[in-house]
Amino acid sequence: MKPLRAAALTLLLLGAAAGAYLAGRVSAQQALVTPDEINTVEVVQAALPAVVRIDVRLRKEALQPGDDPVEVGTGFFYKRDLIVTNYHVVQDQEAITVTLSNGRQATARIEATDPGIDIALLRVQGATAPGTLAFGDSARLVPGQKLLVIGTPLRFSNFVSTGIFSVLASARDVPRTDTIAQEVGQYLATTASIQQGNSGGPVLDSRGAVVGVAAANAAPNLAVAGLIGLALPGDLVAQSVDDLEKTGAPQRGTLGATLVDLDTLDPALREFAGLTSAEGALVDEVAAGSAAAVADLRGSLRNARGQLLAPLGDVIVAVDGQGVRNSFDVTRLVAAKRPGETVTLTLWRDRQQVKVPVTLLKRTVE
Repeated sequence: MKPLRAAALTLLLLGAAAGAYLAGRVSAQQALVTPDEINTVEVVQAALPAVVRIDVRLRKEALQPGDDPVEVGTGFFYKRDLIVTNYHVVQDQEAITVTLSNGRQATARIEATDPGIDIALLRVQGATAPGTLAFGDSARLVPGQKLLVIGTPLRFSNFVSTGIFSVLASARDVPRTDTIAQEVGQYLATTASIQQGNSGGPVLDSRGAVVGVAAANAAPNLAVAGLIGLALPGDLVAQSVDDLEKTGAPQRGTLGATLVDLDTLDPALREFAGLTSAEGALVDEVAAGSAAAVADLRGSLRNARGQLLAPLGDVIVAVDGQGVRNSFDVTRLVAAKRPGETVTLTLWRDRQQVKVPVTLLKRTVE
């Protein structure tokens, strides 16, 4: 059957089904039959006024030949003129336009960003929110609990998908090709569909509270649509939003040092340092005044060509007793703390292990 004829037949069948329903030949006597259907519709209708489509005109230098100059994502109002979305949606923006649920369009600008967990706040100009959403408690989610996702997948505005919360997926198992979200420890994994264009949209529980922000999906390969939806935990996002509003910067723990994965080093350098494993993170540069500097962490030396020299600086092999494989592990474990808290680093220094306490400091706007 030719594609066009197949499509026409499908439309005819759909029309017949609709006609049968209107004529009363379908057994269901009302559109909403089960309590779950009623709940889903009520949550969606209450949430839709707060959800927006985000069209981002990209800077020319961010475009590759053949790229669409406009990227589409999703966001939601949490205050009358402030929107939450993903940082990766707007990071290369030249101009941002949001389309409200009523079809009205308005311009927006970036108010604050938190690339560490892939979050950005947008301030809308010339319009106010038809509705707002509030954050719930993502820590209380249980496997099997219903979740709803609203967004703009594949540019279909106000698209709704439902599923369940399945498991907390370790960020170790969610590889990213960019350097964003390096401070995310876990993602919410859901059977609700999250596709390109959903990014930044709300993930809601059956009370209509935001328990996650759509971020990505997982698939066996690039030829298959993402089968597992991945969202940033709502508690993590809510904490970041509060930090950004109060201080302009996220207040998660940070060492203030650049790190290098140990497995990327020349084996001869590791051997010279007495290291028998390639797991760990080398302290490369230590910023003046940082938590790492105050704790006297030792950085590494490089020659004029940027090559590492022996002896190496400190090598972090564990954070609070938990072994680390690479710099990403160190970053996310430290980020789970707050300023004023202390982490104990297990270091390989002078061919032996030592433990060094590091008191974390407040971040400032960069």
